[in-house]
Parts: sequence; C-alpha cells; structure tokens
Amino acid sequence: MNWQERIIAAHTQVTDAVRHAEQMQADRYLVWQEDGENALFADGQHIEQAITGTTDLFTIQEFDPWIEALEGSFDAEPTIFWEKNSTQYEEETGLYHYEWRWEVLR
Repeated sequence: MNWQERIIAAHTQVTDAVRHAEQMQADRYLVWQEDGENALFADGQHIEQAITGTTDLFTIQEFDPWIEALEGSFDAEPTIFWEKNSTQYEEETGLYHYEWRWEVLR
C-alpha cells in the first residue's frame, strides 16, 4: 500500500465525508492535504522519507466523536505520526475547526 492509500484509509475508517484538498458543503467533514516532505539523508542518499500534511475536521459538534476516531485511526497505522495542531471556532461559519499535522512514511 502506498502512502496515499494509507492516509486515505485512515480517514475513511472514520467517515466517507472526506476530501483531498477541497471543502465540502456539509455540517461535518474531513479535508486532508499533503504539503511537503521530511527526509533523512546519510552518505548522500535518502535513507528514510516521509510525506507531511494536514487534516482538518469541520463540524457543528463541539466535542465531536470523530476527533477520537481519527486519532485512533492514525494510531492504528504504524507509519503515520501525528499531532493535533489547533482547535478553533469559526464564528462566520458556525463550525468548529480542528487541525492535525501528520507525517506518513513513503
């Protein structure tokens, strides 16, 4: 399984309301996007390489159970490393916005 398939699987274990790099018109959804890489070099070669990215949860539920579900899904995949980056309430949309940063081994 390549890194994209592992990231997609981690998200779809929580919900099918997930998109890559685009918003949805819904009360509750996940958006993920890669944004770079983290590489380990030794003797002029890539020894390890990881893709970095973010996942955003937009929801009308204040303590949404998808938070724990997503974190559990990330934990279940040994090649995904993550941290919760922020929690915000967006007054203009009425949505809670949670963001995670992750790395997945290539």
